[in-house]
Amino acid sequence: MAGIFLFLILVIYLPLISKKYLSEKYQDKIGQFIGIVVGANYCIWLLLEILAGTFDMKIHLPFQLCRVANILIPFIMIYKSDRVYQIIYFWGMSGVFQGLITPDIINDFPHFHFFRFWVGHDGMIIALVYATVVYGMRPKVESIKSAFIALNLFLLVSILANFILDANYFWICEKPPMPSLLDYLGPWPWYILAAELVALLHFLVAYIPFYILDRKEKFV
Repeated sequence: MAGIFLFLILVIYLPLISKKYLSEKYQDKIGQFIGIVVGANYCIWLLLEILAGTFDMKIHLPFQLCRVANILIPFIMIYKSDRVYQIIYFWGMSGVFQGLITPDIINDFPHFHFFRFWVGHDGMIIALVYATVVYGMRPKVESIKSAFIALNLFLLVSILANFILDANYFWICEKPPMPSLLDYLGPWPWYILAAELVALLHFLVAYIPFYILDRKEKFV
């Protein structure tokens, strides 16, 4: 509960305070810090697994959506890449947000994986909201198509990785062991097709606030 409360404070007030009271220099510094923390999250975990001798190619490679999104966040927060933002915005506000609602984690506070999961997911949302409010980035309606195509390309890459490694990246071969939205989408392989439709619906919902803003600006 404390983690959710802290997340809500950061995702709401950090962008607003930064936008209203800080100079562009310090806005950028905060954004860069968020980008580094989120981007390093997966890399630190990977390094620790390697150092501990527990690295497993079936588990730890970046063939989960949130891991790739984590790696790409610095391109938004440090380099202000609109091209990356247009894809990661929809990925983050749909799949990653779903991960916050039904987290696929079994470790509680203060385990390392507890922090790793919440930094990777909460930090992702905070970064995207910050980039939108402070940097002035905004998703485009045509980027829904681009993000959906990118999602399916990632799906194909993950299928290939699963075939080669006999793994279950992106929960393609079977559902995660912990409760998730996939539990309500039917048996394998139909839940994969249903998840495609759910992802597209999430993309559309994520764009609705900007559609409303555009309509208001049009009639002002």
